[in-house]
Amino acid sequence: MIAVIDFGSQYTQLIARRVREHDVYSEIFGYNITSQDLDSKNIDGIILSGGPSSVYDANAPKLDKNILEMGLPILGICYGLHLMIKADEGNVLHKGQGEYGFSTIQPKIDSLLLEGISKQSKVWMSHGDEIEKLGNSYKIIANSSNNIIAAIEHDNLPLYGVQFHPEVVHTVDGAQMLHNFLFKISNCKKTWTATNFISEAVKSINKIVGENGKVIMGLSGGVDSSVVATLLHKAIGEKSRCVFIDHGLLRKGEAGQVMGSLKDGLGLNIFMYDESKKYLNALNGVVDPEQKRRIIGEQFIRSFERAAYDYEGANFLAQGTLYPDVIESGGSKLGPAVMIKSHHNVGGLPEDMKFQLIEPIRDLFKDEVRAVGRELGLPDLLLNRHPFPGPGLAVRIIGEITIDRIKMLQEADDIFINILLDAGEYDKIWQAFAVLVPTKTVGVMGDARTYENLIALRAVTSSDGMTAEWYNMPYDILSKCSTHIINKVKGINRVVYDVTSKPPGTIEWE
Repeated sequence: MIAVIDFGSQYTQLIARRVREHDVYSEIFGYNITSQDLDSKNIDGIILSGGPSSVYDANAPKLDKNILEMGLPILGICYGLHLMIKADEGNVLHKGQGEYGFSTIQPKIDSLLLEGISKQSKVWMSHGDEIEKLGNSYKIIANSSNNIIAAIEHDNLPLYGVQFHPEVVHTVDGAQMLHNFLFKISNCKKTWTATNFISEAVKSINKIVGENGKVIMGLSGGVDSSVVATLLHKAIGEKSRCVFIDHGLLRKGEAGQVMGSLKDGLGLNIFMYDESKKYLNALNGVVDPEQKRRIIGEQFIRSFERAAYDYEGANFLAQGTLYPDVIESGGSKLGPAVMIKSHHNVGGLPEDMKFQLIEPIRDLFKDEVRAVGRELGLPDLLLNRHPFPGPGLAVRIIGEITIDRIKMLQEADDIFINILLDAGEYDKIWQAFAVLVPTKTVGVMGDARTYENLIALRAVTSSDGMTAEWYNMPYDILSKCSTHIINKVKGINRVVYDVTSKPPGTIEWE
């Protein structure tokens, strides 16, 4: 295991992912973690992330200095490097202008960290501070083309630091440097595989549920909950029951698809509850997206409690929570993260729920879930399905939710997705959907004035949902989508395409 300590870098989650891509488990911890906290975990190495602060700022996040004396291999990146230098009585200089974008580094001496990289290696810089004085115990192993200290290592301990960002793809030899840190310096083993994860998850589920436990599995029809349902079936068999809640905010025809293809294809015992009236009544007049999530999160629990009553008092609830859900909801384990948006299955759960949660894939990114699904034998049709938010169309209708608006969005979204499937574009996209923006715009149809709603189309590419790029959709497909939606969906007279990446936007609009 590699512990990634977060000092506020925009790349922290990317560091964790890059480590896992080498089949080594990584976990993110808040900057206020102590050496005692880390000592209780089976850690092979530590990576200190970058961050937006200067180490001399009054409120700059600090590092427990005892962590540097644990004897574990440590790699400090950017701000993490500066913390190491400061702790060794070196000096970091704030120059104001900084260094951003591409640079090249030249290794000065042989070092395990830089083994196998080219003599003029292109790296990605993003820093306002730089090392002025090394301190007592470090030596320079590489300089940048701007004659800035680019990489260091300790004279006696397995402590290393880099001024650039090896975790981003722009750093050409970044993967090789991380490989060196993981396997040549930290002596990690490649044990973070789908096969090993399944084995450990099955053992963990059995241990948690025990002999007499019963589990309600919240099945949505997406890849995450389907993977969890299959893991539960593999671990405890008939002691788990899949429950599908129709909250009235699903895509067109989705309830029938789940009860048909999933029930037959996965061989799972699925029970459906139509709770749509309860959800829509609870959401009546609500416009704030966070309030929508909280309402839906609570309603889900109440629906599962009713299902548990039918299942002789099931005491566990299993759900497909992912690591990005936890991170975005501010759920860092030992230090608060900034909450971007709550997820109904993390930040929206009521405090008085009667279930103990089982979340077997809570520490996985989306691409890792798909790898586990393949190992479990789930069909590609299911594994490649685009993500769909638990709150459903509630976060794709801006403002108040009404039955008319739901139907309008269902029709537009169905047209969009079917055109993508027919054109062979669907599998090139990580997530695509329509958003209803109930802002009236003027149009003209059949020589008459119209004053109707706007539909926004969204399509992105990503591997895990933490970052995303808008998809460069062919114009002929956009034209076809616009024409079909406006002609076939009553109440829509304008279609736009969203060209915002994440960051700065999120994938969903609410």
